[in-house]
Formats: sequence, C-alpha cells, structure tokens
Amino acid sequence: MYRIIGFLLISLLWIGCDSESGTARIEVRLTDAPGDYQEVNIDIQGVEVHVGEAEGSGWTSLQVEKGVYDLIKLTNGADTLLALGELPAGTISQIRLLLGDGNTLMVGDQIHDLKTPSGQQSGLKLNLHSTLTEGVTYKVLLDFDVARSIVERGNGEYNLKPVIKSVAEATSGAIKGTIDPAISLPAVFAIVADDTVATTYADEAGGFLLRGVPAGTYKVTFEPKEGFEPSIKENVSVTTGSVTDVGVVIISEN
Repeated sequence: MYRIIGFLLISLLWIGCDSESGTARIEVRLTDAPGDYQEVNIDIQGVEVHVGEAEGSGWTSLQVEKGVYDLIKLTNGADTLLALGELPAGTISQIRLLLGDGNTLMVGDQIHDLKTPSGQQSGLKLNLHSTLTEGVTYKVLLDFDVARSIVERGNGEYNLKPVIKSVAEATSGAIKGTIDPAISLPAVFAIVADDTVATTYADEAGGFLLRGVPAGTYKVTFEPKEGFEPSIKENVSVTTGSVTDVGVVIISEN
C-alpha cells in the first residue's frame, strides 16, 4: 500500500512540474493476455527507453514502481502504471525491462521459480518504433502474453521467455504560439468551461507551449506582466497527437 501511495505522489509531482524544452511525456503501462495459471509474478526493477535508431547507447531510465506484479490480475482490459518520465522528442527505437530475482509461477497450488537468465543480465529488449512529438503525452502499453511466455521444462521447472507486444499511442495534444511583444512575458492558460487544463509562461523570446492538453476546444488566456493588457484566443481546437499552432498573439500596452 505504501509503495503504491508513494508512486502516486511521484506521478502527481511529475504531472504538475513544468516540462523541459524539446521533450515529450511518456507513461508505460503493463497488461496481460490470459494464461492457464493461478499466478504469474514478475519482479520488475527498472524500465529504460532508447530514443533514436542506434544500438547500445542513449538509454534513459524512467521513474519506475519497482516490485512484483501478478500478471493474472491484469487481464480483460485491466492494466497498471509501471513507469513514467520525460524523453527528448524523436523516435523511440526500444524499451527495456530490468527484472529482479522474485519471478514465480503458481500452478496446482504450487509455487515454482521462473528462470530468467537473459532478463536478469541485460534486460528484456522490445522494439518500439514510434515518434514522439514535443509537448504531447504518450502511453506505451506492454501486453504480456503469458500463455506463450511460460516454458515448462522436463524436470518440472519453468522458464520465463517473455512474449510481449509493445504499442505506443498519443493520449494528448499541445498548443503553441509566439507572444508579441516578448517582454510582456504572460502566463498562458488553456481553459475549458471553468477548468484550467494546462498552464505555462512565455519564454524571453516570446514562445510558449502548453503540454499534455487532451483533445477538445479551449479558450486560451494570456495574463501579461504589469503595463500590458490581458488577451484571449477563443475556440482553439486540439487533436490527440498533434500540436496546434495559434500563431502570433499580440499583447497590447495599457
């Protein structure tokens, strides 16, 4: 319970923090295709992502909820948040799961160790060729095929040779633009009804990017520093996976 609460706090902090320039948000979720076992417990100790097509370097570690996951509980559309983080915009080529020693299987009310030598040494590498757009939030779903991943040995022992399908999909869009004059330095808000969905500040060059904005139609408001008038852009449409450019926003002096 404390482990789950701690990870939820990390998640809230991550969502609330300003994102770095040139990055996309990513969350990794785990699910399972059913298998004929009572429990399949996988000990996950790390999740890493490689941005770019080159092998061997450039791995980035995500914030991960370490622990043992019973895949049987993640069937029929259920999934769980495994890791999250910020990545440079660009192409994800691979994702890697780092496993611990606590991998077990329950069948016939008996617990068996799952042998995973390759996973313990260098991680389970999965190809994932998807392009990340700056400011957009993505979900990577790891679909663990239990029925094909458990190999029974002749001596009654079991090996884990994971068969995992990885799918990345955008879950939000973004809004960008340029402020004129840049010295007005406004706070920028994306609002729907009475809810503020995203907020940011224009930078010294006048640019702004509202990240992680769900698909919909928004009012974008601009609250500049003293000496300038607030401004509003109505009916700004956002689509999932895309960045809406509102162009140049003129801020008038008062």
